[in-house]
Amino acid sequence: MPDAGENIHTTDVIIVGAGPVGLFAVFELGLLGLQAHVVDIMDKVGGQCAELYPEKAILDIPSRMSITGAQLVSDLMAQIAPFKTTMHLGEMATSLTKLESGKWRLTTDAGTVIEAAVICIAGGGGSFTPKKPKIEGIEAFEGKSVFYSVRKMESFRGKNVMIAGGGDSALDWTVNLNPVVGGMSLVHRRNEFRGMQATVDQMYALVKAGKVNLQIADTVRLNGTNGQVESVTLKNAEKGEYNVACDAFLPFYGLTMKLGPIADWGINLDSNKIPVNTENFETNVKGIFCIGDMCDYPGKLKLILSGFHESALMAHGSFHYAKPNQKLRFEHTTSSSSIQAKLGVTS
Repeated sequence: MPDAGENIHTTDVIIVGAGPVGLFAVFELGLLGLQAHVVDIMDKVGGQCAELYPEKAILDIPSRMSITGAQLVSDLMAQIAPFKTTMHLGEMATSLTKLESGKWRLTTDAGTVIEAAVICIAGGGGSFTPKKPKIEGIEAFEGKSVFYSVRKMESFRGKNVMIAGGGDSALDWTVNLNPVVGGMSLVHRRNEFRGMQATVDQMYALVKAGKVNLQIADTVRLNGTNGQVESVTLKNAEKGEYNVACDAFLPFYGLTMKLGPIADWGINLDSNKIPVNTENFETNVKGIFCIGDMCDYPGKLKLILSGFHESALMAHGSFHYAKPNQKLRFEHTTSSSSIQAKLGVTS
């Protein structure tokens, strides 16, 4: 039981995850008159869109020929603005208990307590951290001249950048940052790349044009002072150890995904994925739903647009828990005066 006088937030649905799918879930719930609180371990909304590719073009959002991750998140926030949703950012959901009333009580590591009829997990792949290279002393350079993501391309303008890795992120940023930087090297331990072939081809074209210095080698150590890298020592069978100058080092070795406390909530898990039904994306636990990359079902595609579809059906499934004595009326936004009033739209 909470301490006497403890402030407990109450709402209809608690959404765990503030990525694009979690944000759109707020909108779909709002259309049905359901309020939501959103909890996310990151200190800002947007999930992987904000963390990994804020300035990278997304090309498969319906009706948008091209939109950056940052713009998509901004538009989703504008879309849910009429619902005045409470965001608990920089907080991790740590415990979840079922109350005698049938509601859920969720507590965060910041001591926030929220009660709701429904829990919606929209945490992408879970909380994620970058895989760091095994380079002694790299911590001294992190955030100063070593970066695991690109928040703003402009911050690298004119710099001599070294990117390490052979996957999509390393190749994408080799291509996308190239027009901005003053010099660029790409280092990978072997002459085989895991990225999309079209991006691999673009990278090799830049190498041929002399715009990328490709090094097939292992990274050994960083050289510099006061957190500023000046060169990276590389090693391969042909040259042994040698230095390549740079003033920014971007290792893109992928992410480590962790479910965190969600794994202890009694939900069925299959290879760190949460099986759901396809009627409303409810888990094996009544009143707990899962949408986005973390949920799994036959034919599942890890696409933002798939998550949007899942959000709509989840909202309808949630209504019966949040408003058990009310009848759900399905309405179209184009013709419903009540929905248009909620959104502040005048016909």
